[in-house]
Amino acid sequence: MAYNFAEIEPRWQKRWAEEKPYKVKRDSSKKKFYCLEMLPYPSGRIHMGHVRNYSIGDVVSRFLSMKGYNVLHPMGWDAMGMPAENAAIKSGRHPREHTYDHMKMMRAQLQNLGFSYDWDREIASCDPEYYRWNQWMFLKMMEKGLVYRHRRSVNWCPSCRTVLANEQAEGGTCWRCDSDVELKELEQWFVRITDYAEELLNDLDELPLWPENVKAMQRHWIGRSEGSFVEFRLPAVDEGLEVFTTRIDTIFGATFVCLAPNHPLVKKIREVSPEREAIDAFVIKMNRMSREERLASTEKLGQFTGIYAVNPFTKEEIPVYLANFVLMEYGTGAVMSVPAHDQRDFEFAKKYKLPILPVIVPEPGFHYDNELTEAVEATGVLVNSGEFSGLTSDEAKQKMNETAESGGFGRGAVTYKLKDWGISRQRYWGTPIPVIYCDNCGIVPVPEADLPVKLPDDVVFTGEGGSPILTSESFLHTACPKCGGNARRETDTMDTFMDSCWYYYRYLSPRLDTAPFDTEEAAYWTPVDLYIGGVEHATMHLIYTRFFTKLLRDFGLLKIDEPVKKLVTQGMVIKDGRKMSKSLGNVVDPDDMIQKYGADAVRVFMLFASPPEKEIEWKDQGAEGALRFLNRVWNFAENNGEIVKTETEFDTATLAGKEKKLFQKLHQTIAKVGDDIEKRLHLNTAIASLMELFNLLSATEIKEGVLKAVAGAVYRDLVRMLMPFAPHMASELGELYGFDASRWPELKQEFAVADTFTLVVQVNGKIKDKIEAEQGISADEAFRLAAESERVSAELAGRNIVKKIYVPNRLLNLVVK
Repeated sequence: MAYNFAEIEPRWQKRWAEEKPYKVKRDSSKKKFYCLEMLPYPSGRIHMGHVRNYSIGDVVSRFLSMKGYNVLHPMGWDAMGMPAENAAIKSGRHPREHTYDHMKMMRAQLQNLGFSYDWDREIASCDPEYYRWNQWMFLKMMEKGLVYRHRRSVNWCPSCRTVLANEQAEGGTCWRCDSDVELKELEQWFVRITDYAEELLNDLDELPLWPENVKAMQRHWIGRSEGSFVEFRLPAVDEGLEVFTTRIDTIFGATFVCLAPNHPLVKKIREVSPEREAIDAFVIKMNRMSREERLASTEKLGQFTGIYAVNPFTKEEIPVYLANFVLMEYGTGAVMSVPAHDQRDFEFAKKYKLPILPVIVPEPGFHYDNELTEAVEATGVLVNSGEFSGLTSDEAKQKMNETAESGGFGRGAVTYKLKDWGISRQRYWGTPIPVIYCDNCGIVPVPEADLPVKLPDDVVFTGEGGSPILTSESFLHTACPKCGGNARRETDTMDTFMDSCWYYYRYLSPRLDTAPFDTEEAAYWTPVDLYIGGVEHATMHLIYTRFFTKLLRDFGLLKIDEPVKKLVTQGMVIKDGRKMSKSLGNVVDPDDMIQKYGADAVRVFMLFASPPEKEIEWKDQGAEGALRFLNRVWNFAENNGEIVKTETEFDTATLAGKEKKLFQKLHQTIAKVGDDIEKRLHLNTAIASLMELFNLLSATEIKEGVLKAVAGAVYRDLVRMLMPFAPHMASELGELYGFDASRWPELKQEFAVADTFTLVVQVNGKIKDKIEAEQGISADEAFRLAAESERVSAELAGRNIVKKIYVPNRLLNLVVK
């Protein structure tokens, strides 16, 4: 017979749903473990990437539960966002119906895979009971001055018809639909994440169990720079133009200034400029390009504005240009350009025939004999810099900052590439921003007692004319909470990353209606011990979630600084060497695979084929191989029922021969698999070890007596170790043969150390044989064993041994002539 997964797996799933063995509560007598996988968006079906992610977490959760930990392993839905709204536009169905239908379907798929979730803690971010707390947090941030409304150039997706945060427009395309992103000026709500920039940066050093590449990506995104703010006066418009530079030591070599095309001063400049038409044309051209296109462009594009700026150090006038490489998101949207010491500025100056004046030399007394052919970007000693000439770059930076500050035209400063988080979205399916606009009172926060502000149902989804909320008269018009006069509601909704940056705290008390979560529950369960998800979230979700943890700490709700102890970023599941995609026709449906091979076999292959952080190539043959292994384990019990059922005590101290070898292999495997799961997360090698143990067991000729008792003990513990990987089959075998498969095997450390080792014998550095030898043998004993080997003795025939190199318990190398 074979493992009848089609009958067994649904039966156990039904039983788990009824008995709720994975339901947990706070228990201070137990060591806790919070295992979390990134929650899915319910827009389609579960895919193989989900299966891999959630299988990894399930192995860890089941393993630690078997070892007596109090394991929290929840699941929910990141349920707001544009896909559901776009589907509503196409189908005419409300996004709520679309979302809940997909949640139901995907929940069933997850349950079909046997994951050990505490479903009583399930959340969905589209429930008003959930997004009420998004609104509450917004109001708290308002109270503390951490949110503000501002008109700014933002990333605009013309296809999704909404604003995107910088993190959602990396590469110049929309993270959702891959459309080219444009720049557009809009009034937006922003969160002051920059207030936490330094802490977000510094605390990366407190995350030793996070992947280094993720931390490097966050450091780059936060982008700390030490430099100076300097004001250049613009006499033509009687304004000061502030620039940020990390090289104030080169300011005497600044021969022009460049502005971002959408800098606020451009409107004033064009009013007085003789180059008005050219300015307008350049601005229009730049707005049609995405931020990334402009940065990636090798061509330096500029437009002279017709006005001049005064260098505060030299008092000389220098021309002001608009340039494609200057962005409002970086620094102040204006740069002083020093072509002799910045290659980008050098290329721009050459193209537009602007002066190039060297002011830094490598060492005192050095002179540039010829015209520069490229910028000299290294620091050095100042020349042509007035009273600062002769100083080193570091000395000059300090003194120039002091001069600028005392003169009232500058100061030393630290800036960040990270910008405040724009959270306004011009779509329906998101959290309504709890703000009311009153002609008398201005911007008025919705009273906390009136939360949640619910999404209206009387909306029309056309895909045109901005947010569908604008079509709801019942939502738009309201009374001012302050004066009672006529007012209108904010129609923008929140970025869905507001939903997902704190969801794992809501799991702690998902039905609580007086606070986002219970602080005592948070004190027990947090931080998350293991978080598993894709590396693509490094500069979006994973920065926002760290920020929100610090925010909630400062609100008095948390006592931790960081949300996650250990982060694992799993590799992609590919097929035929390429990412799975409907357009490529290489998508593998998990339901089809479960129907064909069973959930346990799909899980085992997915975990066996590759380490978690590496890509995995899906192959049906791999799932077939996993099922063959499970069938062999199953059939062993069927063929040796009495051995498996009968638990006979035996004296481990008297074990010898085959009995001892088999028992030692068992405990070596218990140690190896335990460490592979708990310490290294090398689940592929854990499964390989289980296969090795079973191969030895099945190859052992089992007779009466002690060997029979040992074989039964080995099999039962093998099944227990299989439980995290193949829970349906392990549960069934335990019940059929009368043993508890839900506890982790007890390790006997004295048997985990082998009596023997494999002696590798080399001749002149080349492997000639591998010999089983006793631990601790001497070099002479090792040579004797090697000499008895036919392969080695044949190699030594007629040759002289010059040297014997012995590495105890590992290797013998014979150097011969």
